[in-house]
Amino acid sequence: MANNERYSRQVRFAAIGSEGQTRLRDARVAICGVGALGTVLAESMVRAGIGYVKLIDRDFVELSNLQRQVLFDEQDAEESRPKAIAAAERLREINSDIEIDPIVADFRHDNALELTDQIDLILDGTDNFETRFLINDVALETNTPWMFSGVVAANGQFMPVIPDHTACLRCLMEEPPGHAEGETCDTAGVIGPAINVIASLSAATALKLLTQGTNAISNELLIVDVWDLTFRKLSMPTPGTTCPGCGEGKRDWLSGKRGSETTVLCGRNSVQIHPPDQDSIDLIKLANRLKQTVPVTRTPYLLRISVDTERVITLFPDGRAIISGTDDPAIARTLLAKFIGM
Repeated sequence: MANNERYSRQVRFAAIGSEGQTRLRDARVAICGVGALGTVLAESMVRAGIGYVKLIDRDFVELSNLQRQVLFDEQDAEESRPKAIAAAERLREINSDIEIDPIVADFRHDNALELTDQIDLILDGTDNFETRFLINDVALETNTPWMFSGVVAANGQFMPVIPDHTACLRCLMEEPPGHAEGETCDTAGVIGPAINVIASLSAATALKLLTQGTNAISNELLIVDVWDLTFRKLSMPTPGTTCPGCGEGKRDWLSGKRGSETTVLCGRNSVQIHPPDQDSIDLIKLANRLKQTVPVTRTPYLLRISVDTERVITLFPDGRAIISGTDDPAIARTLLAKFIGM
């Protein structure tokens, strides 16, 4: 299928046109997190003809994802396929004319700059504020725009962050919300339509930025409730006025001063542990050592250790571990030390 036919309806939209479509073809976008928000964002970018799309995600597909994560199916969940890999395969079937680069990795202070090198725009598909504050640091440090997106229950927030043009995330909130502050998807759940609305707003603004430039982007926070059908716009402060990020130049998360080796995963009753300076793990060797004492399952991407009927340790080649069946980091570390020795 010729490209002029593939994108013909989009090109007819006057705000994009043929010149804008060429800019989209030349653009390089990274999506950090390929879950609920990230899969909708990824499909939007791929169908729009973004020339290079990088998918960064640390997780694997589970059955509970299928209610809201649009690029996965039951076989992906049954095989515990990495989200970045599964999404990339589906997206290549949608558009084979662009480059899709899946990265199975945790987005951390020690790899964030490398993962976003030569990227024009970062899209937020994450489910935690620690990663968002790291993205914000990267954006300010490298002068790279990003789109903040978040959804809980039927409520969502969206804000474009354009360094030196709009407020940044730390203008909105100097510190990440505490664990006891507000609702999370653990306590309040989340519905697919809210995700689709916020992701679509982010995707539309991404296309606007990439085709028309920073002056077309408003310095506003959008708050949406899809259940009550309410939309609110809040004007944000001028960037750099009193902000520790864009004003004082602090990069607390990118420098590694802030952030945790342990992350309680949203809605999962699971804890991720990424030990510092952990070398890669030989999953085959480890499986052979453990299989005499505990049930293990190995795929090309991970090793799963069934501790008991409720708790499972999933290990990745980069040294990360996800302990399912607990949301207590202390218990997770104890289990990891017992079976793996980390």
